[in-house]
Amino acid sequence: MKTVSIEVRPGEPHEAAAIAEVHRVAWLQAYGGIIPHRPLVRMVNRRNETWWRKATRGPATLLVVDVAGTIAGYATLGLSRALAMPQEGEIYEIYLRPEFQGIGLGRVLFGEAKSLLKSLGCDGLVVWCLEESEHAYNFFLSAGGRDVAEGMEDFGEKHLKKVGFVWN
Repeated sequence: MKTVSIEVRPGEPHEAAAIAEVHRVAWLQAYGGIIPHRPLVRMVNRRNETWWRKATRGPATLLVVDVAGTIAGYATLGLSRALAMPQEGEIYEIYLRPEFQGIGLGRVLFGEAKSLLKSLGCDGLVVWCLEESEHAYNFFLSAGGRDVAEGMEDFGEKHLKKVGFVWN
């Protein structure tokens, strides 16, 4: 029987290309057919290797899930940007490569991000997702999040509703 190592840890600058690739494939899979093609491609292309190299140096925390030496996913987190809400922490993004979805790695990464925010003194947590993204919506619901807020995001000519999930 072969043992596979799974590690959640801070992303490193030398991993920027791998993180950019996770971002690219995860976003195209998650938002294709929801966000119009041109805005989606522009958003993906902006987050190139250089962008991710800078992201590994802060100010938000960047965690990666490393499966046997392959960056399978990432999460970014920090202080909540929703100042009107009492939750102090926020997971800004959490994404996995499509081939690593559905096997529990999202729950592991989410749990580590949530624990890190708590250890940093954040009371409560908020996560936003597009309402039309059924996969994300169901993931946060099954992780115990409560759907308590909504807002709008503009993508070119398309206006999409976003939902705020909270954990206290």
